Amino acid sequence: MLTRKQHELLIFIDRHLKSTGFSPSFEEMKEALQLKSKSGIHRLISALEERGFLRRRHHRARALEVVRLPDTGAPRGAVEAPPAGAGGLAAPASVSPPAGFSPPAGFAPNVIRGDFTARLQGVRSANEAGAVQLPLYGRIAAGLPIEALRDNGTHIEVPMAILGSGEHFALEVAGESMIDAGILDGDTVIIRKGETAETGQIVVALVDDTEVTLKRLRRRGNSIALEPANPAFETRIVPADRVKVQGRLVALLRRY
Repeated sequence: MLTRKQHELLIFIDRHLKSTGFSPSFEEMKEALQLKSKSGIHRLISALEERGFLRRRHHRARALEVVRLPDTGAPRGAVEAPPAGAGGLAAPASVSPPAGFSPPAGFAPNVIRGDFTARLQGVRSANEAGAVQLPLYGRIAAGLPIEALRDNGTHIEVPMAILGSGEHFALEVAGESMIDAGILDGDTVIIRKGETAETGQIVVALVDDTEVTLKRLRRRGNSIALEPANPAFETRIVPADRVKVQGRLVALLRRY
């Protein structure tokens, strides 16, 4: 099942590939879908990868491959937007391709109505499936270290099935330094509290008792390397006695 934006992006990428022979840039995709930031494109591409519609060829620029298209001309479960003035809502603007791009003649994507009021068989509510309230400590930079924001008054509901033993907390990610690890700006990461981690694990690290960052930990002798998952960012190497592990990543939540 694809959302309307996922379907629009998939069709746009497919038409661009067939017309030019290469995938569109993130800027072109952002403009075509009329999104405000590229992080929204990252989320859509990751969702299409997870669902088996797109494949990303790593270590190559602008290398997206359409694996398959939806069975129908529209995303299943999509709902038509009301016309302007209906209930005070305006219909969303159509997707505008970049300058110089001409889609093949006869291309006219549609949407189909879906009934979201009916309860899906086999799907349980959070309470029925079992959920717990975890403290949401604040916004952690995955690009540059920031001081942790520990607001114990904010909580987030998390299914128990994704948690193991131990104590957990949640943090909201800011920045794009971990995008190659599938962690995007605006994601919520679930962290299992602990002071130890194996090399290669993604951890919340406290540096000099003031700065907190989400990075992949590598041990290098008496030093700790805090590695980003984005070649645009540099690895930070810090003496081991200046780094305290606060916990390690065990799950990730994302809203579309």
